[in-house]
Amino acid sequence: MKIQYRDESLDFEDIPDETISHLASRAAAHIGADVERISFFFLPKPGFVKHPFAKRKLSDFITPTTRIKLVGTPNSEVKNMSELSAASRRSPRPSNFKPVKANKVRDWKKVQEESTYTFHAIEPLKYLPNPEKSRRYLERLASDPGIKASMRKHRFSVGLLTEMNPAEHTTHESKTLGLNRNRGEVIELRLRTDAYDGYRDYKVIRKTLCHELSHNVWGEHDRNFWNLTKEIEQEVARNDTLHGGHRLSSEEFYNPNDSFEEAEHADHGGWSAGNFVLGGSTSDAGLSRREIMAKAAESRMRKEREAAEQGDSPSPS
Repeated sequence: MKIQYRDESLDFEDIPDETISHLASRAAAHIGADVERISFFFLPKPGFVKHPFAKRKLSDFITPTTRIKLVGTPNSEVKNMSELSAASRRSPRPSNFKPVKANKVRDWKKVQEESTYTFHAIEPLKYLPNPEKSRRYLERLASDPGIKASMRKHRFSVGLLTEMNPAEHTTHESKTLGLNRNRGEVIELRLRTDAYDGYRDYKVIRKTLCHELSHNVWGEHDRNFWNLTKEIEQEVARNDTLHGGHRLSSEEFYNPNDSFEEAEHADHGGWSAGNFVLGGSTSDAGLSRREIMAKAAESRMRKEREAAEQGDSPSPS
């Protein structure tokens, strides 16, 4: 069994009837971490798994194509961070000491929190055109200073950040810009324009991400949800101002004609339960843009026809 950890691939012996809990104990021991400090991401399912780990058997869901990612910080690194932080506070200052901003002590607490409250996996839809550009977009969102600061403050941990296929989330009535499954297990964002020929504006999608992060706490679009969304948006905007909010005009995902319209921002609240398979139907793999769009249009027409037929049927007595 291979498990991806940071930049290396770890080999673990296959044990019959092993549970997630037992694998977590082995993995924690292997990297020298407390089991409470590690988490797994199983792709395509069951997704993000953290402590306390279930006693579910791996054989229930592991297949030859399953990928496993391990996230965790060894105790030695945690200890070093704590010691460096403590030493910086104890160090006596000479009488002629003058603080130099360029030599600030690294905030190890912040480093540790950023490795915990983050997006633990990033995956584009590989069957859509130019998936590497989508990956760059998702990575930029994940490393955005405002998003990172807000995730640390609210202790948001997201298993997978991915994109959604516009053709599968567009009707005559609405466009879905984002989805949050099981309070942060998976967040999907509508990165692409409807015709697959470009990408939506960075600030529009970042605002959508603020919205979806709120669903980590609140499922319904009630007052609590909108208050938290506004708070996150303000945190991101403040940080963007501090770091220069005018940078976007020269970057890859700047689209001045795009705008955030409340009418099209339909995610129907937090999405709970159900199995998540990255990219939905894998039968789309290898199709051209025209074929993907045609297939999606046929699917929508079929659903509309079925809905119309149900509407014409007599209601039960």
